[in-house]
Amino acid sequence: MKKPLLALILIAQAATFSIAAETDKETKEDIVKHRAIAAAHEAAAKCLESGKKEDVCNKELAAACKGIAIGKFCGMKHEH
Repeated sequence: MKKPLLALILIAQAATFSIAAETDKETKEDIVKHRAIAAAHEAAAKCLESGKKEDVCNKELAAACKGIAIGKFCGMKHEH
């Protein structure tokens, strides 16, 4: 009777560790994406500071964010 219970506990622990490892991996991937998005937005701010037109900077932002964020404003839009 003890062996099946022990086996069940070990399986449950293994599943818990597996889920935690996957969550940790996803979190690390999210951190990388957030940093890439932040860098793209910083570049867009510098672009505007340099005197370039907003359309030009928005195109550069869209290109920098391709594949990492949703929407033409790199996953973030503020009001004007």
